[in-house]
Amino acid sequence: MTQLTKEQFIKDFKEQLHADFMIKNIEATSEERFRTLGKLIKRYVMPDWLRHRAEIVTEQKKTAYYFSIEFLPGKMLQTNLLNLGIYELVEEALQELEVDLMDLVAIERDMALGNGGLGRLASCFMDSLPTIGAPGFGNGIRYKYGLFKQRIVDGYQVELPDAWLPSEGSVWETKKPHSAVDVKIYGHVYLAPQENGDLKPVYEHAKTLRAVPYDIAQIGFRNGVVNNLRLWDVEIPEKYELDYRTLADRRQVEDITSVLYPDDSSREGQSMRLIQEYFMVSAGLQTIVKSYAKMGLPMENIHEKVAVHINDTHPAMAVPELMRILMDEYGVEWSDAWAATTKVMSYTNHTVLSEALEKWDAGLFQEIVPRLHQIVGEIDRQFVKSWAGKVAGSVIDNTRIIKNGQIHMANLSIIGGHSVNGVAKLHTELLIEDVLRDFYKLYPEKFNNKTNGIAQRRWSQIANPDMSALLDQLIGQEWRANIHEIVKLEQVLDQTAVQEDFYRVKQVNKQRLADYVKKTLNIDLPLDAIFDVQVKRLHAYKRQLLNVMHIIKLYQDLKDDPTLDVTPRVFIFGAKAAPGYHFAKSVIKIINELANLINHDANIGDKLKVVFLENYNVSLAELIVPAADVSEQISTAGKEASGTSNMKFMMNGALTLATLDGANIEIKDAVGEDNIVIFGMDKDAVYAHYEKQDYNARYLYDTNPRLKRVVDAFVDGTIPNIHHEGHEIWDALVSYNDEYFLLEDFDDYVVKQAYISELYQDKHAWQAKAIKNIANSGRFSSDDTIELYAKEVWDII
Repeated sequence: MTQLTKEQFIKDFKEQLHADFMIKNIEATSEERFRTLGKLIKRYVMPDWLRHRAEIVTEQKKTAYYFSIEFLPGKMLQTNLLNLGIYELVEEALQELEVDLMDLVAIERDMALGNGGLGRLASCFMDSLPTIGAPGFGNGIRYKYGLFKQRIVDGYQVELPDAWLPSEGSVWETKKPHSAVDVKIYGHVYLAPQENGDLKPVYEHAKTLRAVPYDIAQIGFRNGVVNNLRLWDVEIPEKYELDYRTLADRRQVEDITSVLYPDDSSREGQSMRLIQEYFMVSAGLQTIVKSYAKMGLPMENIHEKVAVHINDTHPAMAVPELMRILMDEYGVEWSDAWAATTKVMSYTNHTVLSEALEKWDAGLFQEIVPRLHQIVGEIDRQFVKSWAGKVAGSVIDNTRIIKNGQIHMANLSIIGGHSVNGVAKLHTELLIEDVLRDFYKLYPEKFNNKTNGIAQRRWSQIANPDMSALLDQLIGQEWRANIHEIVKLEQVLDQTAVQEDFYRVKQVNKQRLADYVKKTLNIDLPLDAIFDVQVKRLHAYKRQLLNVMHIIKLYQDLKDDPTLDVTPRVFIFGAKAAPGYHFAKSVIKIINELANLINHDANIGDKLKVVFLENYNVSLAELIVPAADVSEQISTAGKEASGTSNMKFMMNGALTLATLDGANIEIKDAVGEDNIVIFGMDKDAVYAHYEKQDYNARYLYDTNPRLKRVVDAFVDGTIPNIHHEGHEIWDALVSYNDEYFLLEDFDDYVVKQAYISELYQDKHAWQAKAIKNIANSGRFSSDDTIELYAKEVWDII
């Protein structure tokens, strides 16, 4: 953007406020000022946005399109100001107008377009693509409601609608009705012979949806590059309104873009999810192909200008949908369309859990997307034919797309693309060796690793301004643009004065979080305590329950001897459980009842506190992460694909307590074994139990008195108000043989936690390790990750 002065901004701000609301600044509310500032930022960025888009068109640059069912950007005001390079200028100008920028930040609602790591990663990539100067656009859905707003009532999770989208829309979006496209679902499709012998699909009784795009600028860091995140909303086309005669019919259509992950426990919910995924994919691809067609280049060469990325399996219908568009709308022969499609498509796998790899009932698929059902059937038939006689029949059976009446979307993504990647070194190894090993036999050249990263500008400069200012003093400001410069901290980490400076910054951040906890929960947190944090989606494999068991053990120790000399601990949890995930909800109830028990026990005092912060989201993470002393990354080895919270905590000077899982392994490689705390079984030990079928939770329970006492606390009345939940947990650990090996890892976990308590008492040793983590966090930048995608997968830079 052109050079902006403080005087010009103040003039622009007053004019924009008057134009929008016909009021002066002194009369305006924080909401009106926020919307005014947002519109002004859009105005400032528009020339670069239009220029960059025009460059892509005129120079016919190959562009990547990142298809994701989730994007989780959180609040965008500070990021946009920072990336434009006008953060300090605007902050100072607003001060002259007697407006506090942070008041406007508080007004902004988190953009609730995702659930957790998948959506946050997608948003990090949207930030990194323009920052490295790469042409890469996002494609998703404009949800009106987030997953849900979590409230804790009597210790239980209660789900409320998360109406994040204001009635007037998001200030950051621009509606583009002229770019709307029609999406057809349901009906019947048959192939009619043409005079030239070709077969042309004929649609009968299809329902038509109007997909309307809303564009959000994605601003590169101080480089004038602006990409686009396109989110699709649904409308009923006027010429088809007779197909939707009742309010109920219309609401059913509106629900397509109402909420992320509709409940799929019923066939109606499954239908809604499938329609939602197809709607996003079809709208995006129709627009992309139309844009390519304007170049006047051969349609079968579309891969030379277009890359489409399938982020997890939700957008997997992109494969048959591109085939449909190329063949049915542009007359490309099957073989040419298939060759182009496989070169266009690439796929990231985010899980080793088979239940997380989407499968659709073939009958439902045929009912909702009949033409795609035909195309997928033909892809499957040709796949089987191409490998018959070349590999074992079992390999073909394990990798084909349609089997047992289900369509396997991961298989479709792999067969229909040229690249398959995992998101951490260990995760990719597990895909190759176990989860997708038969695919690796067929297509070894497709497999590669792209370890996840984070947008460190948000998790340092925005989330932790005090640490950022200290870094400026110690190593200069170059690290803000090039995070690898942060390694210069290595040169000063042993200096006592530097350690004390970082300690003071941490205490300021802990005070900020403690103030929030006091305000929301009326609990006083001791700042001299270890802030031990586990924040992430609540799932059995992430083992929040192991953390709980350790807290119970500490509580029992203190009840046995209230005079015990311990390092004070504050255990902080933040997590949402999926609405239908009963086990996870029981863990939440137990955490909250355990917190009530401990926090109100006068004999425990400040030695032990437990806090569960409701409605965990990006903004709350920005408050929690800088305050953490310990980062709990304790999933069962081999289950967590990567993790990205581990990287955020590391960058903010927390020590990682971890299993050798996901990116924890690469963090250990970066900082050295002395600066991370590793415990528990590794992947090989876990898989040995699977192979030998020799794990015996009952034996561990019966032969370890300390462990037995902890586990029995769930059912013996130690923790009040958890009768049903406690028995469910006890049964999971003992009767049902402890699927995620908490009992085997418990003793080592306790030992390593004791080591952490002892280490924390040596403030200088602790700070040296914390600074070592910060200094080596540059390895986990999403800028680096996205550059690898751009070069090695999409070929766009």
